[in-house]
Amino acid sequence: MLNGTKEMNRNSRNSGAWNRIYRSRWFYLMLFPGLLYYLIFHYLPMGGLLIAFQDYNLVKGVWGSKWVGWDNFEIIFASPDFLTIFRNTIVISLYRIVFNMFPDIILALALNEIRLQWFKRVVQTVTYGPHFLSWVIVYGLAFSFLAPESGLLSTWVRDMGWGQLQVLTDNRLFRPLIILTEMWKNTGYGAIIYLAALASINQELYEAAVIDGAGRWRRLWHITLPGIREVFVLLLIIRIGHIMDAGFDQIYVFLNARVYESGDIIDTWVFRRGLESLEFSIGAATGLFKSVIGFVLVLGANRIAKKVGGSGIW
Repeated sequence: MLNGTKEMNRNSRNSGAWNRIYRSRWFYLMLFPGLLYYLIFHYLPMGGLLIAFQDYNLVKGVWGSKWVGWDNFEIIFASPDFLTIFRNTIVISLYRIVFNMFPDIILALALNEIRLQWFKRVVQTVTYGPHFLSWVIVYGLAFSFLAPESGLLSTWVRDMGWGQLQVLTDNRLFRPLIILTEMWKNTGYGAIIYLAALASINQELYEAAVIDGAGRWRRLWHITLPGIREVFVLLLIIRIGHIMDAGFDQIYVFLNARVYESGDIIDTWVFRRGLESLEFSIGAATGLFKSVIGFVLVLGANRIAKKVGGSGIW
């Protein structure tokens, strides 16, 4: 009797679960392409991490290549370039977090205060339009202004007798150039997320604050900023998880031999060693090292966020 009751309860739960799935079948159908993308391009390639522990040979393949254990990691850490590329990666990523997150918030707050809808739409279009340009086009624009010999701005500075402008080849100016171009390209697009968070704030809170005599800055401090805090924490944790990336696309396009000291990062180094020099095992080992560091940082950032602000990703 008891076994029969348990079987009935189990069948009831299974039937209820399948009914819920069937009622939400269209949502699952829309979710399927995204899941398929991550399965094919993010999870299945994890099997290739085996070559991080091998002396990989294209002819022999994964199963025929010699197993070398931790030798590839020893080569990476013993490389004279490792400390430089590791430092550059961390510094540029921290610059991105500090100087590229707050402009998003400031722009979103400024747009939220605009009451003329046509002007607000114009500003939004102008600011998030550059996001859809490739980094090759952005570099072309920067080159047309800052090329040492033929750039528009460089030529003007030289004609004014102020010396030679060497922005693209100056180690001291490379990181500010990276941050400024990143800010110009992505600030408007990043503000969209905060605008969505601002739109979800209950407007009755503002009305009650006005009745209580709260000014604009008080409403901003006590209502607006707490309303977007969870979104900020979520994006911060995601950025910390990608702190070892530092933006390969942008860095690779802007990088040249004169600015390796301040601009060469792990990804560009891996590109030269893994693809140009065909040292695939070194590239895979470096990628695994980055993934482990990123995973640990996400766990740590999420735990700190939950202890400090009470919210995290999970």
